[in-house]
Amino acid sequence: MLSAGILLVIALPCIAGNKDRAGQAGATELLINPFARSSGWGSANTAGVHGLEAMYLNVGGMAFTKNTELLFCHTNWLGGAGIGINSFGFTQRVGATGAIGLGIMSMDFGDIDITTTDLPEGGIGTFHPTYSNIALSFAKGFSQSIYGGLVVKGISESIADVSARGVALDAGIQYVTGKFEHIKFGISLRNVGPRMRYTGDGLGFKGVAPSGVYAMTVNQRSADFDLPTLINIGGTYDFYFSKDSLSMKTNRITAAGNFTSNSFSKDEFRAGLEYAWKSMFMVRAGFIYEDGITNEEERTTAFTGPSCGASIELPFGKRGSTFAIDYSYRATNPFNGVHSFGARINL
Repeated sequence: MLSAGILLVIALPCIAGNKDRAGQAGATELLINPFARSSGWGSANTAGVHGLEAMYLNVGGMAFTKNTELLFCHTNWLGGAGIGINSFGFTQRVGATGAIGLGIMSMDFGDIDITTTDLPEGGIGTFHPTYSNIALSFAKGFSQSIYGGLVVKGISESIADVSARGVALDAGIQYVTGKFEHIKFGISLRNVGPRMRYTGDGLGFKGVAPSGVYAMTVNQRSADFDLPTLINIGGTYDFYFSKDSLSMKTNRITAAGNFTSNSFSKDEFRAGLEYAWKSMFMVRAGFIYEDGITNEEERTTAFTGPSCGASIELPFGKRGSTFAIDYSYRATNPFNGVHSFGARINL
């Protein structure tokens, strides 16, 4: 509980949700959930997410890694926009209660035509913007109820001859209680780090001195920008059709709720439900609400709120290993929604 208190004290100055500051932060790809399982119910399970996906929502849940988890996910971002997101990573159990993890997310925008004022239609080549994040994490169980962890993220953004580099920290705590460990609470602080700035030859141009005697190169300086810091506070409750023993958790329904306080955009309320049969077949749905999202004229995001998903997880081998396929859909207007497909192996 002391660790949770410290995290709250650190996080309180970051709680803002000031819509007047919208657009003043950069590196907003840090706000994208690149994983299929957790995004299927609106990223509402901050308190209950486990394994590699916990590196995005609440790293404390990574401490539940049993042995080794490998995960790959591809996302068709804003269908029709030609943007793809590939995510890969693994987590590994270390010691009795610890786990380490590595996660990589890369956004592919495709090839974009180079244009100039003289050639606005292009035809002189293409450039290839890339955004990528690399995360290293460590999580540990401090007791049978409290789990916490830290994430260090390297941020890289590049466009033609211009790039930006940065670093960010995440921290998270999960608290598990109840006779069947069916009540969970979680809090996470994400994207805390120094300001970033774009640099490179692309910010310079050749000009002529006022005297007209000689040519010169003029270098422009870009403004610094903040990272999109936020805090998540959430809880989940598991309902079982039979509670006679821990071994009878055949049918489970989990209700999840989460409040996200964004420093540079509107605050969000997330709610989700998941049904699981023997932890082999799972379906889920969620909704993300923010001010104005139900009104097309007031909405300031492409997302309209609803999301859904499903997972199939099958055992193989004699060591309790599993293989899973995950899918999620997030509704948008405009564009044709966001589709995510994931595959994971638990060894």
